[in-house]
Amino acid sequence: MNKHLLYLSLFFLAACGSNEKPNSNVHFSGEIVNPTSNQVVLYKGDEIIDSAKLDNNNRFLFTFDSISEGLYHFNHDPEVQYIFLENGDSIVIRLNTVDFDESLIFSGRGEEVNNFLLELFLANEEEASKIRSYYWLKPEEFAQKIDSLKADKLAVLDDLKSESELSEKEEKIAFASVFYTYNMYKEGYPFRHRRRTKNEVVDELPDNFYDYRSDITFNDNDLTYLRPYYNFVKNHVGNLSYVHCSNDCDDDELIARNNLHFSKHKLHIIDSLVAEKELKDNLFRNVAFDYLLKVHDSEENNEQFINGFHELSSNNRHIEEINTLYEGIKNIQPNKTIPGIQVLDFDGNKISLPEIASDNNTVFYFWSGIDRKHFENIKKRIDKLSEEKPKYNYVGINIKTEEGHWKALLESSGLDPKNQYRAPNFDELTKALIVYPLNKCIITKKEVIVDAFANVYGPL
Repeated sequence: MNKHLLYLSLFFLAACGSNEKPNSNVHFSGEIVNPTSNQVVLYKGDEIIDSAKLDNNNRFLFTFDSISEGLYHFNHDPEVQYIFLENGDSIVIRLNTVDFDESLIFSGRGEEVNNFLLELFLANEEEASKIRSYYWLKPEEFAQKIDSLKADKLAVLDDLKSESELSEKEEKIAFASVFYTYNMYKEGYPFRHRRRTKNEVVDELPDNFYDYRSDITFNDNDLTYLRPYYNFVKNHVGNLSYVHCSNDCDDDELIARNNLHFSKHKLHIIDSLVAEKELKDNLFRNVAFDYLLKVHDSEENNEQFINGFHELSSNNRHIEEINTLYEGIKNIQPNKTIPGIQVLDFDGNKISLPEIASDNNTVFYFWSGIDRKHFENIKKRIDKLSEEKPKYNYVGINIKTEEGHWKALLESSGLDPKNQYRAPNFDELTKALIVYPLNKCIITKKEVIVDAFANVYGPL
């Protein structure tokens, strides 16, 4: 048993009897050491429930007369973590942002299930490298290792249930966290094993390898935003899509990961399997973003994908976001004029991107003062490119940095202010230029796009 499980077991024994909930009022409070934001935001799914400002002692408080019982998450930018809330809970947390998850402690009524979920998360992080090494093993050995880890966690959950009066919903969430965390590894095993060993084992798995699949649910809203469950379903969909395509499609080239054909397979699998509307919408969104953002396919293929998406999910709750992404990508295809987004120069004057690029072969790159390490690495890379490929004019566009901080960074870094600009509207810029990932750059010949999805660390 690893150290997290040991601490957790001792904690449960000490906490016995603290779970009485005399009324429906809910209190969630805490103290944040070394805060990185001035507030804590509470979410249910992807909707904001409430926010609480930190006081002079870096403490916050949420109070509700009653609450919709279930899984929530709280955000102290840029960190996020779960909290399970039921009526009658009075939960206090303390954490240090220097070591956010590892320092987090829940106490008070409702602490038991929250500490279990947290310790399971930490234990899983600690096991990550060990589990990666298991992918080299044969199927029987791999399954045995994973089942052993799962059994350890379920034993701790059994101890918790015997010492504390978990509600039915608390028990369901705790069990699902274990069940889906470890079975997710089995879903991914055939493909990760093949990457490491070059051996195909999909047809050699033991008959009982996927026995747990008979217990999977796709129609439980309580699990929709549970990270282990959502990650499991994504892997499960990918697994089924690959197998179905391998069996039913004649061209092996069509089943390459992340291409148009495979992505359309995933959409149809989701549509046939998933009954819960919010989960289905989120999974459709995930496939759309994976394909549109990462494949960088042709304009014709992108159009095929979005038409197929609309046929299956025209009332998707994320449809506006997905359509905006599609239109943004459509507008930055090769041979199109770079969007006329306006940015600010060092003196605060507005200028459009086509104006900046009008007379040169230009590489637009992006950086933020929030991530100093990224900024330093980008600066070194641009210095090197400027020497090796002087035919380009290298133009930096800063995002999400306050003006004074931006100017101070420019002055201290030695970057030429004439080639540095700041985006006054982050959302407008990212939607128009699809700034993902941050290492992307846009290459233009004068104002015409050559490649809008180049990588500043790759070949130009």
